[in-house]
Amino acid sequence: MDTKALRQKILDLAIRGKLVPQDPNDEPAEVLLERIREQKQQMFKEGKLKKKDIKNDTIIFKGEDNLHYEKFQDGTVKCIEDEIPFEVPEGWAWCKLNDIYNFIDYRGATPTKITNGIPLVTAKNVKSGYIDYTIDDYISEEEFKERQQRGISKKGDILFTTEAPLGNAALADMEKFSAGQRLITFQQYGSKNELINYVMLMFILSDFFQQQLYVNKTGSTVAGIKAAILKTLWIPVPPYNEQLRISNTLKSAINLIDSISKNKEILSTSISNTKSKILDLAIRGKIVPQDPNDEPASVLLERIRAEKEELIKQGKIKRDKKESVIFKGDDNSYYGIHLPDSWNWASLREIALSISDGSHNPPPNNGSGIPLLSAANINDNSILMNEISRWITNEEWKIENQRTNIEVGDVLLTIVGSIGRSAVVQNNNHFALQRSVAVIKPCLINPLYLMHIVQSPQIQKWLTDNSKGTAQKGIYLNALSLMIIPIPPLAEQARIVEHIHIAYKHLDLISNALL
Repeated sequence: MDTKALRQKILDLAIRGKLVPQDPNDEPAEVLLERIREQKQQMFKEGKLKKKDIKNDTIIFKGEDNLHYEKFQDGTVKCIEDEIPFEVPEGWAWCKLNDIYNFIDYRGATPTKITNGIPLVTAKNVKSGYIDYTIDDYISEEEFKERQQRGISKKGDILFTTEAPLGNAALADMEKFSAGQRLITFQQYGSKNELINYVMLMFILSDFFQQQLYVNKTGSTVAGIKAAILKTLWIPVPPYNEQLRISNTLKSAINLIDSISKNKEILSTSISNTKSKILDLAIRGKIVPQDPNDEPASVLLERIRAEKEELIKQGKIKRDKKESVIFKGDDNSYYGIHLPDSWNWASLREIALSISDGSHNPPPNNGSGIPLLSAANINDNSILMNEISRWITNEEWKIENQRTNIEVGDVLLTIVGSIGRSAVVQNNNHFALQRSVAVIKPCLINPLYLMHIVQSPQIQKWLTDNSKGTAQKGIYLNALSLMIIPIPPLAEQARIVEHIHIAYKHLDLISNALL
C-alpha cells in the first residue's frame, strides 16, 4: 500500500469538497470571508497592519451568471472564471492566501543564536505536517522582544517554509518561540478565528497547492518562492461548520494512514533484520545441515591451490608472493565463530584468482557507449544498469578492461564511500568500473555464496573496522585480500545459496506488498 499516495488522495478529496457531505444550513464561506475582511480593516485602523498590507486587496465573488469575478479597490470588476482552478461545492468560496492570512516574515532578520533561551524554529525544523523538535538554536529574551515588532508567531499558527525546502508546513504547538530563517508564519486576522487552521494546513500540503508552489518557484539550485507571489496563490474555503467536519474526518484518516505507515516501517525493519539473521546463520554453518558425504572444505582448498598453480604455470595468473595457508588451530575460530568440522577458514586472496579495483583515473564522460559504473551502481545482489551517469567509448573500455577483465561469476564489492555492498556479474554485457568497486574472481568457490557471506553482519563489521580515511572511507585491496572467509564444502555452498534464495524470495514478496 502506497501510504503517501493514499494521503494525497484523501487531501485531494478534502480540498475539492468530496470528503464530507455538504449541509445547506451551513453559513456560506463568502459570509465568513466578509468578516475576515472586516477584521483586516480593523487591524489597519488600529495600526497593526500597514497600508502596503491592504493596498492590493480585492474581493472575489460569484455573479448572478454563476461566474467568478474580482473587484478591485478602484471599483473595476473583472471576470476571472478562466483563472479559477476547479469547481467547488455550493457554499464554498475561492480566495487568495493573503485574503485569509497575515504574513509574519522574519526573512532577512538573521538573529544572534545562543545555546539556550527562546527556541528559534527554522525551516530545518518544519517538516510536512509536523515540527521536528530537535531544536538546537535559541535567541535571547531581548532579541525576542525586538523581533516582535514584525509580529508575534503564536501557538496554532501555520509555519511555512519558503525555501530549502520549499512547501513544508506545520502547526506551531509551542507556547513561546520565534520563527526564524526561511519561514513565514500564516496568522489569522483579528482575535476571532474564522478558520480551522488544521484544515487549511492540509489544503496547503495537498498536491494542488504544492503544484502552485512548483509553478511559481524561483531558483534552480535552491527552489524558493517570493512572499508577494505566495500571497496570490489560490486556496478554497469551506463553510466553518464543514471545516469542523473535514477536520474530524481528516484527523481520523491521517492517523490511520500514519499507523499503517509506522507498521510498514516496523515490518520493513523486521524483514531487514531477518535477512541479516539468515546470513548470520549461514556464516556459522547453521542454515542447512551438513552432509558427511560432502567433500570437506580442506580438500576443496587443496584443489584451489592446485588450480592456481596450474594457471600460474600457464601464465594466466601471477603468483601471489604474500599468499599463505590458513589452517585449523585449537579453537578454529574467527569472528567468535566455531565452524563445523567439514568447514575451513581461508583468506580472500587464498580463494581468489585475483582481486582488483576499477580505474583510478577514469576517462571523461562520453555521453554514450559503454557504461562506467561506480559504487552507486552496485546494490546488494544486483547491478543497477538503468542508472548510468557516465559512459566511455569501446576503445576506452578495452583499455580499462585489461585491469579487471570482468567476467560472468565475478563478485563486485563496493570499497569506497558506501563500503560492503556486493553483487555477482550474471551476463556478458560490457561495462567498466571506477576505483570505488573491487572485482573478486573466485577460484572453485560458488560466487553467490561468496557474495552472501560478504553481506553477513560479521564481514560487514570487519570491512567497516578495516576501512581508512576521514572525508571518505575506503578499504585498500591489500587489506581486503587478508579478509578471512569461512569455506564450506562446495556442495554445501550450493545448498546455502538455494536456502537463502528461497528465504529472500518470500521476504521480498512481503516487502513488495508494502509498496
